[in-house]
Amino acid sequence: MKKKFFIILIIFLGIGFSASGQQLTRFAVVDLPRVYVSFFRESRAVRDFEEQSAKVQSDIDKMTAEIQTLKNQQITADFQGDQTLSLQLDSEINRKTEYLKEYYKLKTQELETKKNNLASSNSFLEQVYDEIRFIAESEGYSMVLNLKENTGILWYSPTVDITDKLIQNLMAKNQR
Repeated sequence: MKKKFFIILIIFLGIGFSASGQQLTRFAVVDLPRVYVSFFRESRAVRDFEEQSAKVQSDIDKMTAEIQTLKNQQITADFQGDQTLSLQLDSEINRKTEYLKEYYKLKTQELETKKNNLASSNSFLEQVYDEIRFIAESEGYSMVLNLKENTGILWYSPTVDITDKLIQNLMAKNQR
């Protein structure tokens, strides 16, 4: 009887140890483009970029309005027969138009460079990947896949999609 009990105990202990030795692999998915759109738009760097873009556009609008005012004055001078004033205004219009073209070209290149730098910002990517790592480790995920770039995912349960949690965590940390 004791021998039978001992054998059963060894079998249960063996099953228990082998079950505890196996680790269940858990996967999660993240929709990274959605994270970029949701979080990145709210970041300070993007707000600064948008403010700079708005200022450039405001400057361009102001210069365009000045040129249009000069053109209206030139039309009036032509109508009144004042050739001297008309030529002076024409010279001023050409000078301001050339300046506007050059300003537009330089600022467009500058803003485009800044936009490209924002999109590939290492600090932003590091922040996203650090937060993914934190969520995965704290919730026991062995692997996190990018939902949009992995063509091997045929189906997934919405319960493994950590995109919303990632966005919420990033926004919370960004507001501190």
